[in-house]
Amino acid sequence: MNPGDRISIDKQTRSVYRAQVAVAVAVRDAVSEAGLDRKLAELVNVRVSQINGCAYCLDVHIRDALKAGEKAQRLAVLPAWRDTDLFTDAECAALTLAELVTELPSSYEQDCRYAEARKVLDDAQLSAVIWVAIAMNSFNRISILSRHRVRPDDWKA
Repeated sequence: MNPGDRISIDKQTRSVYRAQVAVAVAVRDAVSEAGLDRKLAELVNVRVSQINGCAYCLDVHIRDALKAGEKAQRLAVLPAWRDTDLFTDAECAALTLAELVTELPSSYEQDCRYAEARKVLDDAQLSAVIWVAIAMNSFNRISILSRHRVRPDDWKA
C-alpha cells in the first residue's frame, strides 16, 4: 500500500458511520433542547475543525454556519476570538469548551476553563456544547484519516 492510499472508513464500515451520524443528530437535538442556536453550534464545529486541521469539515461547516446566518467576519477572526469583542458571553464559553475538549490540556487548565464556561452556560447547555465538540472531533478524525478531499466549488461566502 502506498503511503497516500487510504480507505474511506465511512464507506468501508457503513454501519459504524451510520451510528456516528445518529450521534450527530442526537447532539443537534440536545443543542436545540438546551436553547442554543445553530450558529453557536457551527462556531464550535468550525473552531474544532480549525484546531484539528480538517479541511473537509471546515468546508462543510463554514457553509453551514453561513446558511445559519453567521457573518463572514466572525468566521474569519474565529482563530483569534479572544482578541475581539465580536462574540457573546455564551459563544465565548462554548468556544472555551470546544478548545478544552479538542486540546485536552492539563487537569488544572481543564478545571479553570470548565469553571469559566460554567459561569455562563447552564448544565444542559454545557453538556450540549461538549457533545458538539466531541462529535466534531470524531468527524474530523474520520475525514482526516480517510483523506476526504475538498472539491473546488463556486460557493459564495
